[in-house]
Amino acid sequence: MKNKWKKMILYAVLYAAVSAVVCFTGAVHPVLFVCYQITAGILLSGIIITAFQQVKAFGAAVCLALGMLCLLVLISDAVPWHVIPLIVIAAAAEAIRAATGYSRMGDLISAAVMSFSTFGYYGRIWFNRAYTYECALEEMPAGYGDGLMAVSPSWALPLVVVIGIAASLFVSNLTLRMFHHGE
Repeated sequence: MKNKWKKMILYAVLYAAVSAVVCFTGAVHPVLFVCYQITAGILLSGIIITAFQQVKAFGAAVCLALGMLCLLVLISDAVPWHVIPLIVIAAAAEAIRAATGYSRMGDLISAAVMSFSTFGYYGRIWFNRAYTYECALEEMPAGYGDGLMAVSPSWALPLVVVIGIAASLFVSNLTLRMFHHGE
């Protein structure tokens, strides 16, 4: 069992690093910023479901979230807007896994939940538009802020969330079939 927890450190580092990659994609184009949840569902879910397969006990989601929290501290971005959703996400994933007896279905649902690690970044598009626009004007090339506002109508949030969850479930199932078929 100790060996599995040592592996969790690797998964936590990978989870944080790939979450950072998800965030960096937003600099490429505003559409990719809006689609963080879809990108996260695709890039993070294999790591998350593999971690959950390694540790069929309380703490796997917390360990992943701690990796992300460490990254947020390192980049001086551990603000309530980012930290609170991450804590809620990890708690929800742990509760789901425990309630389902650490079953495959519980792990799949929890992997989709944990793929929301970047919510603190992209959620502001819809919940704090003025702040997001001001940040885009300050930090991004000319026209990015206007482009971001143009590609993020209010109806896009539920669409992005649903597609992101579907992507997470697809990647998680694919990962389980490819690497964990007998477990």
